[in-house]
Formats: sequence, structure tokens, C-alpha cells
Amino acid sequence: MKGICVLKNFKMYTFIGVLNTAIHWSVFFAFSSFGFLQAFSNLAAFSIASTFSYYMNSKFNFKKKAKGRTYFLFVVGLGALSLVVGACADKLNINSFVTLIVFSSLSLILGFIYSKYIVFK
Repeated sequence: MKGICVLKNFKMYTFIGVLNTAIHWSVFFAFSSFGFLQAFSNLAAFSIASTFSYYMNSKFNFKKKAKGRTYFLFVVGLGALSLVVGACADKLNINSFVTLIVFSSLSLILGFIYSKYIVFK
């Protein structure tokens, strides 16, 4: 039963993540097109998309009341991942599309684990 619940949470997290990713990528490319560094563009895009993701996951996925403390944990934890990925991409001069694919992939797996077992436990 517990495995089914985790799978259900992961499916919903993935669905919300697809919407989150569309928001993230749109904002990232908008900032990048204005000449901002990838690290800043990724962090700004993450900040906007993560607010959406946090509230959608708290209400519809994990069925928890949105709280300042859990929002802070969510944004800081995944924001750090966003900044690290963006900074590495800047340092290694990686194409921005690759940066987004790497971040989105890491964010899906690590973000779900972090959300399920730390933020919304």
C-alpha cells in the first residue's frame, strides 16, 4: 500500500513538474535572451516556477497546508540545486538548453525525494 501511495505522489509530482518546467524554461529563456548569466537566469526562473510548484504540490499532491517554513525549505533546497547547475554551466560554457535538461532531470528525481521525505513529510 505504501508503494502505491509513493507512486501516486510521484505521478502527481511529475504532472506538476511538467507545468513547472514549462514556466521555468519560458522564464529562463526570457532572461537569457536579455543577456543575463545562466546562473542568474536559472535561479530567477526557478524562483518563479518553484512558487507555483510548491503550492500545487502542497495542496493537490501531498495534501499539506502551505506554510512559510516548508516553503522556505522547498525554495532553499531546490534553489541551491538550481544555482549550482547554472554556475557549473557558466563555468563549463554549456549550452543553455543542456543546462535546462540537466536541471529539470535532477530536479524531478532529487526534488521528489526532498519534497516527499523532508519538506512535506
